[in-house]
Amino acid sequence: MVRHSLTRDDSCPVLKTADIISGKWTILVLRDLAVGINRFSALERSLRGISPKTLSERLKSLERAGVITRTSFPEVPPRVEYALTDMGRDLIPLVDHMRDYGTRWLSGNGSGNDGSGSND
Repeated sequence: MVRHSLTRDDSCPVLKTADIISGKWTILVLRDLAVGINRFSALERSLRGISPKTLSERLKSLERAGVITRTSFPEVPPRVEYALTDMGRDLIPLVDHMRDYGTRWLSGNGSGNDGSGSND
């Protein structure tokens, strides 16, 4: 029997990706940025229940990871906008697949299928 190591493999691309997107709210921040919600206050309104501190932490983490950019505009009042980088845009199909998976398997109908009559 082959035993798999439970040690952390920092070279694993799945683990590296999970490290970027695994924080609570992170996937939803990416989802909202992908559809054009790009200001802190708009993100906060869209993500009902997120605290300003948590949103700020998620945005800073994504910026450090190279997934988003933060642009400050020299206006009064100050304006800051967030945008996905190429690296961030490459994560959006993953978000889309998660939406599709949730729709198919977690829609609340309890049947575990997509309603097509097929459980393939």
